[in-house]
Amino acid sequence: MANPFRRDDDNSPVLIVGLGRFGYSVARSLVAMGQEVLAVDTDPVLVQRYADELTHVVQCDATDHDALEQLGIGDFDKAVVGISVNVEASVLATIALSEAGVQDIWVKASSLDHGKILERIGAHHIVYPERSMGEQVAHMIVGGMSQYLEFDDDFAIARTAAPPEQWGKTFSETGIRAKHGVTIVGVKRVGEDFVYAVPETRVEQHDELVVSGPTKSVERYCALAKPKLHRPRP
Repeated sequence: MANPFRRDDDNSPVLIVGLGRFGYSVARSLVAMGQEVLAVDTDPVLVQRYADELTHVVQCDATDHDALEQLGIGDFDKAVVGISVNVEASVLATIALSEAGVQDIWVKASSLDHGKILERIGAHHIVYPERSMGEQVAHMIVGGMSQYLEFDDDFAIARTAAPPEQWGKTFSETGIRAKHGVTIVGVKRVGEDFVYAVPETRVEQHDELVVSGPTKSVERYCALAKPKLHRPRP
């Protein structure tokens, strides 16, 4: 019998294994984007809870290779394994997906050692949600940023308030790229949407900027917007 989830286009359904906080969050976001998902979990309570919210939800033991095969996992191009607390279940599910020929496997890892194992058994992308969020929050705390994204090749993008040196001036007037080594991608005024930045864009005091460039350069530039704390003398 043909798998009803099989598609031959870029909008093919995504298989979600595990409906914990991470797996559910990914599944919910995909559905909100118009993507069809098949979510599986061993817990009947979770299956029932999300049955009306997600496209398809099935109770299934992810460690049971035969049960996964009956779902036609080999017909999925993309899969997400959201299990991390139970390392054995995470590994077994990943092996099953890899052996079934799934082309794009994303797996949540609970540690670096767990991630190394997953890479060796066929996972294409390893996700460390807690670690990534911790790094982002740390940068936002010390760097005057409201959002931050760092890539592996020493490149970062951040959202920050416009620093005082830029108020009332265009980017061509301040020579921001030559002076700070960063590029301003977009500008957001209060109550308006982001617009692409051009050299002639004039920045006002309460504007927000999207800054990109080498990680250290982005950090230094965003720090210019961070208000200085004045502690009362004892």
